[in-house]
Amino acid sequence: MTTAAAIEAPDLAPDLAKDIAPASPVIAQFLAIKRQHPDCLLFYRMGDFYELFFADAEVAAAALDIALTRRGIHAGQPIPMCGVPQHASEAYLARLIRQGHRVAICDQVEDPAEAKKRGNKGPLRREVVRIVTPGTITEDTLLDARRNNYLAALADATGGLALAWHDLSTGELAAEPLEPAAVGAALARLAPGELLVSERVLGRADLVGALADWKPRLTPLPTARFDSENGRRRVCEAYGVDTLDAFGGFGRAEAAAMGAVLDYVRLTQLGRAPRLQPPRRVETSAILLIDPASRRNLELFETLSGERRGSLLATLDRTLTGAGARRLAADLAAPSTDPAAIGRRLDMVAALVADPDLRRDLRAALAAVPDIERSVQRLALGRGGPRDLAALRDGLVAADRLAQRLDGPGFPPLPEGLVACRTDLGDHRALVERLAAALAADLPLLARDGGFVAPGHDGDLDALRALRDDSRRMIAGLQARYAGETGIASLKIRHNNVLGYYVETTATHADKLRPADGFIHRQTMASAMRFTTVELGELESRIASAADRALALELEIFDRLAAAVLAEAAPIGTAAAALARLDVAAALAERAVEGGWTRPEIDSSLDFAVTGGRHPVVEAALAADAGAFVANDCGLGPGGRLWLLTGPNMAGKSTFLRQNALIAILAQVGCFVPAASARIGVVDRLFSRVGAADDLARGRSTFMVEMVETAAILNQATARSFVILDEIGRGTATHDGLAIAWATVEHLHDANRCRALFATHYHELTALAARLPDLACHTMRVKEWQGSVIFLHAVAPGAADRSYGIHVARLAGLPPAAVARAETVLAALEKGETSGAAARLAEDLPLFAVLREAPARPPAPPAASPVETALAGFDIDGLSPREALDRLYQLKALLP
Repeated sequence: MTTAAAIEAPDLAPDLAKDIAPASPVIAQFLAIKRQHPDCLLFYRMGDFYELFFADAEVAAAALDIALTRRGIHAGQPIPMCGVPQHASEAYLARLIRQGHRVAICDQVEDPAEAKKRGNKGPLRREVVRIVTPGTITEDTLLDARRNNYLAALADATGGLALAWHDLSTGELAAEPLEPAAVGAALARLAPGELLVSERVLGRADLVGALADWKPRLTPLPTARFDSENGRRRVCEAYGVDTLDAFGGFGRAEAAAMGAVLDYVRLTQLGRAPRLQPPRRVETSAILLIDPASRRNLELFETLSGERRGSLLATLDRTLTGAGARRLAADLAAPSTDPAAIGRRLDMVAALVADPDLRRDLRAALAAVPDIERSVQRLALGRGGPRDLAALRDGLVAADRLAQRLDGPGFPPLPEGLVACRTDLGDHRALVERLAAALAADLPLLARDGGFVAPGHDGDLDALRALRDDSRRMIAGLQARYAGETGIASLKIRHNNVLGYYVETTATHADKLRPADGFIHRQTMASAMRFTTVELGELESRIASAADRALALELEIFDRLAAAVLAEAAPIGTAAAALARLDVAAALAERAVEGGWTRPEIDSSLDFAVTGGRHPVVEAALAADAGAFVANDCGLGPGGRLWLLTGPNMAGKSTFLRQNALIAILAQVGCFVPAASARIGVVDRLFSRVGAADDLARGRSTFMVEMVETAAILNQATARSFVILDEIGRGTATHDGLAIAWATVEHLHDANRCRALFATHYHELTALAARLPDLACHTMRVKEWQGSVIFLHAVAPGAADRSYGIHVARLAGLPPAAVARAETVLAALEKGETSGAAARLAEDLPLFAVLREAPARPPAPPAASPVETALAGFDIDGLSPREALDRLYQLKALLP
């Protein structure tokens, strides 16, 4: 089986057109297997190493920063070679996958004993057992436990588009029909590890922009792989049904996308079928749409610098399990637009906020829950081990404990969501008891290492182990006897994979081991000689036979236990999903209690009324430094659904804009919000144009990026959307920028008719309030005090009269001379015609005047006020209560 026909092959393979007959047997085998997988780096198993040859070796050595050597000659040239130890291969594999490579794992499928039976002709038989790609990894060491790793496919059929995605590590499969304009937002929401696209999709001009950001993760496939009828058939075969109607009305494009995903999984897993959850159809209208630029600007999952710390998710996440963390991230990526569904989530959170004992008990039990979802999937793919069985045992024990707690005393009555979780947890006591009885206390990572079955579980296994262990004791006794008979105290009986058991002594004592005494010479070393005896050979056969039979029986027991787990895969999957939902609800309740957050009211209106709103991330950062966040109200509705926000830089305009967008997202996730109260009509799309950045890779300036994002907002926002815009038009000439900002405000008000916050330094825009009935002017409050500006970070009705830019420049540390000159220029510009003032200022060059001036000194501190003077003369510690009250009245009298 191969993906050669499916995946565009990079220049990794050697010249496979050459005749491979003259090659050595091992290299001939490598080239034959490589011919089947030219698109992959071939990890070719050689003993305890995976080795790579030819161009594969050169690529891997550079990617992994390991030594590139030579091994043998082929076609008259040395063969490049590098290798990695098999036991440490996952670490190297992870680095290759992160760099976008695909790796074919070629293992030995024949042991030396089998090779001996066929006459040792040719090398051991090897086959590719798996192809590892960024979207198909399942190992814990390669995955982030707190994030899904999606393999996605974008397909079109008869003009319709659809996106399907599958997490091989959990079995999730879903599809969503899309319009071309929504592709970018859907991909940003899912962040797939690998994206399959057909050649036809790649050629669509209307998708070039949406796919540009995902170029490193694209895997182009022939269009034939996306045939909708073949896709529907593949999906039906995977679920053992004749029609998909029972799962929902999947269209042709959705069937094509899901079929392409499952076909790719079949190709990369070499026929191993993963466990699949029922396919889910996602309606775009059921999700709050957030475009890629808005996700970036709002720092939902990572900051603009690429760090998780400081993001909304990091501030929100209090989950205790990997599955819960993935569920929370998925909910945050796709907030609901269904008030009823949001209400059910909020009911769960509210119940756990109101009942601290229940919340504490649930979280204590959840802390002991392993990732059973991924353990089941590894067992289904044949990659599981004894520790996966133990994880399932422990997870199901915790599920039973949680179910009992939900049946016990708590907040009456339990909301619908918690009742559903209790039902879904199920009863798995029979499977738990079987696993608990079978598994030993200390478990190896791999089943082939043996020793994972508990003593007493299987009588035959106990007997074989006793024979094996007794034989080993006999080896120790035999060594002691030989040492005594020969008088060689240093004599040892050792073992290796080549000779088996052997007697070893130093060269100086070798003559004491005579053939007449039964010692047969096997090997001469530089400092030692090795022998065997008939007695030792017979004992070795008994040991090997017992050990091999014991391991074979253990592997049979493992297969039976894995089969028992997979027979219960569906109810285990249901329980895993319930555990994740409980973890999310308890985590959100914990966060709400920590931050003093409140339950929002969600309805189908067009209201947006937040009282005492706070930015969750900024508030958390301030709390860490014992600071306090200034809360603000925001009421968008009839007569004021569009706020024009003015005020100086550093006053908090951007924070205010972002906090209200984040409150809307949190509310529709089903989370309490950082506010005194909140009533929000469901938002269908959220747009954020905040911050400035260029896009040099696409040849876009900062202003061009701003205009592209603004255009997307004006073209897509509906009356139910929520928009925040910051400083539109600042990247071009003043008059051009003002004109663009003016037109944008009018379009948002008259055409989009959405709820919006528009921050600007163009004070001229406040004139629009006179003729736009739903435009309300607000400003950030500041206080001037003795030549300084104090930012109050409070929002109030009205408009700012100044921008205070020069004050901010002074705070930033501009040289005093530059600040003084800026004040002169500003005064001149404010007096008259801008162009005339500019010309006069240009003629009045300040360069030499600055040079003639004495070095600038800091401004003299302002004179003390009468109140300050009086305070300085008070002896606070020496005042009686009566005198202190008299002094307070004196100070009040001194106030202007």
